Amino acid sequence: MNFYIVIPAHNEANFIAKTLQSIASQTLQPKAVVVVNDNSLDNTQTIVEAFTKQYHFIKLVNIKSANTHLPGNKIINAFYKGFETLDKDYDVICKFDADLIFPENYLETLAHHFKSNKNLGMVSGHCYVKQKNTWQREQITGKKHIRGALKAYKKQCFLDIGMLKKDMGWDTIDEILAKYYKWNILLDDNLKVKHLKPTGANYSKQANLLQGQAMYKMRYGFILTFILGTYNAIKRNDFATFNNYILGYLKAQRENVKPFITKEQGKFVRQQRWIDFKNKISI
Repeated sequence: MNFYIVIPAHNEANFIAKTLQSIASQTLQPKAVVVVNDNSLDNTQTIVEAFTKQYHFIKLVNIKSANTHLPGNKIINAFYKGFETLDKDYDVICKFDADLIFPENYLETLAHHFKSNKNLGMVSGHCYVKQKNTWQREQITGKKHIRGALKAYKKQCFLDIGMLKKDMGWDTIDEILAKYYKWNILLDDNLKVKHLKPTGANYSKQANLLQGQAMYKMRYGFILTFILGTYNAIKRNDFATFNNYILGYLKAQRENVKPFITKEQGKFVRQQRWIDFKNKISI
């Protein structure tokens, strides 16, 4: 299978070499890897350039954007800048973060899963972070959610879901839309990916406002947004989280922001999110 990988990178000089080396060392090598250096102020560009000279399938794209590190729009815009440089001869398209270390059989195992199940649209392993000298599964999301850091899509699934939404929430809506279009999703517990930088480590407080806006765009509705905002605020012991979720949602509603899914898809999304939430609180 032809794996194409796009890696958005902003000031990742401390990690990018380890990520690229783990990809270059795969038992099944990718056909193409594009690192999108998004306005980095460190040595990210120099490090990636060294890899492009050593590995023919790795290339670098330099772009300029806002220096603020936020989830959503910035990351996906960078992804598309890399994706646009690729041809269409891919079987699987991956959006990976620049701070991961993959086990050497990662891509080979993904290929095995995709080949074994024609209805499989997305596959991944789990992110692990170092805590007290041991690697523990990162608990920021449940075990059934594919993290935005390591997305891998079968080509037709990627096209069916309308590719990636240029907004926060893209890495939730992609899975729900995949299910809407009857694709299966798989997380392989045996694939342990080292995540060198905890999720959200550099996000600003504005991220929670964007989360509220994303919930409006994903047609969650106010009640579901209110409940999820409350749940996350309690979980983080931070009332500002709830406040920003609601403010973000109401701001999008007031400005009549256009949702990025249809009403029919929105109904399916709400049903799935209610199921996911009930499963969370029943654990």
